[in-house]
Amino acid sequence: MNKLVNVLIAKSILDTVLVGAIAVVVYMQAFPPTFHGWGEAVPESQTIAGWAVDDADPSNRVEVQLFIDGKFRNRVEATHPRPDVFAAGWAKDEYHGYVFTPPKLSPGIHEARVYALHSSRGGARQTLQMLGDPIKFEVNADGSWK
Repeated sequence: MNKLVNVLIAKSILDTVLVGAIAVVVYMQAFPPTFHGWGEAVPESQTIAGWAVDDADPSNRVEVQLFIDGKFRNRVEATHPRPDVFAAGWAKDEYHGYVFTPPKLSPGIHEARVYALHSSRGGARQTLQMLGDPIKFEVNADGSWK
């Protein structure tokens, strides 16, 4: 009887390890932590600008999406020159920058979030990973930013 109990316990442990390993593999395929980057509000040009790199393939161009106050605004490919990103060793070339020119916004405080788009399963599954921190900025009554 003890032998049967030990076999059942060992089987349960192996089943748990197997299911855990499968869950990790599926999670890493769907939500890979391979993107990094940063963005900021640029009051002088009234833009949201930054950079995005795919660590899994530092020469790959990343599609980024802009959300302001929780609403989708635009998508672009990060292809603008960013020599600082290349010089820091984050990418294989300098073309990983992005610039968004948002539509006219109402006066007040706004929050922008920039996400990198990850496609898996041949594009059948897409997920977003936020780059950096939320970007808070204020639009004045005259339309200028601070």
